[in-house]
Amino acid sequence: MTQTVDLLAIAAHRDDVELTCGGTLAKAVRAGHRVGILDLTQGEAGTRGDAGLRAAEAERAARTLGVQLRLNAGLPDAHLENNEASRLNVVTLIRQAQPRVVILPFPVGRHPDHRIASELGRDACYLAGLAKYGPAGAAAPHRPFKVLYALAYREDPVKPSFVVDISDSFDTKMAAIRCYASQFDGAKAAGEIHPTGQDLYELIRIQSAHYGSLIRVAYGEPFFCHETLAVDDVVRLGVQSL
Repeated sequence: MTQTVDLLAIAAHRDDVELTCGGTLAKAVRAGHRVGILDLTQGEAGTRGDAGLRAAEAERAARTLGVQLRLNAGLPDAHLENNEASRLNVVTLIRQAQPRVVILPFPVGRHPDHRIASELGRDACYLAGLAKYGPAGAAAPHRPFKVLYALAYREDPVKPSFVVDISDSFDTKMAAIRCYASQFDGAKAAGEIHPTGQDLYELIRIQSAHYGSLIRVAYGEPFFCHETLAVDDVVRLGVQSL
């Protein structure tokens, strides 16, 4: 079976991707794209559960989302570093998957692993395109065309570059998140949002509804990119202004 994908989401921990862009991944699968997830660590330093349990949960979540590929870099949880060994590890996996688009965590975060995962992922995306990077006999170079940053569950006022309508895949996103019962059942917080006292699953729904409202739909997932996006036809732009 081919290991290549059109879209690859890279994050520090098993469950990060489901929280931040799970609806977008499920939507891409439904659109006929090949989709993959690269977890950088096994979650062995998490307060709840262990690496084995989280691996089983991640497998169930991947099946729920419908993604065709889930990889794990095996880097140390809570001790991520953007060093040469880690970059080569991630470069190898990017060249294996050959994604056109990569989704990364936003480069600001409470958990050090989230910040480092973003920096490490971006550097690896660039280095993967250098023909002479890596040992002799390394896989052919491949540089993703587009790098996006998932913005869900943040308190800082970062304006999304765009929001994906996940109204039709929101239930799938929630089902994938619920696969991580060891992490989320009874929890009150996730990502970069501090606890409000609400059940985590309700907090996720509220967040998704907020971003959906920005594009006049039920649920959405926000993304940021550094480059200016192109528009082919201003007459067909969505989201009513007045």
